[in-house]
Amino acid sequence: MTFAESFRAFFAKRKPVVGRKAARTGPSMSPWDVPDLEPIKKHEALRLRAYMPTPNDVPTIGWGHTKDVRMGMDITLAEAEAFIQADVAWVKRCIDKVVKVPLGPNQVAALYSFVFNLGATNFRTSTMLRKLNAGDYAGTANEFKRWNKQKGKVLRGLTKRRAEEAKLFRKDI
Repeated sequence: MTFAESFRAFFAKRKPVVGRKAARTGPSMSPWDVPDLEPIKKHEALRLRAYMPTPNDVPTIGWGHTKDVRMGMDITLAEAEAFIQADVAWVKRCIDKVVKVPLGPNQVAALYSFVFNLGATNFRTSTMLRKLNAGDYAGTANEFKRWNKQKGKVLRGLTKRRAEEAKLFRKDI
């Protein structure tokens, strides 16, 4: 069985979590399991063929999916949707585990986009998280702009993304 076939078989058994109501289990839970994914999808351009987003990046496919991706790999739109569902599941686990303060729905969406792009380890060790858990929401919003570099170089796309995430986060302050 090929990777794509095993992937399809695995996700054919799963139900999507977006839009399904659930009991509150952590601070990222507004009344929905996962926030609107448009902030992520907007910044992670859909690509059905693996590519390198920047010279210092890793092979990527779908909406920013990187796990087990190889150059030359192709997927369908349905597989891209399944990938993003699996990816936001680890983002949700991270946010639910480390965020200790209440969040509004826009703050949740902004943090999902941020953690999806940055990774759980960087978020868990960030000044942003320390400020957030101290209840400093304004200070948290100001931290987004610090995360606009890759290998020390400022990237215009990351600068724009962080500004939009901060603006979305501030809507609930």
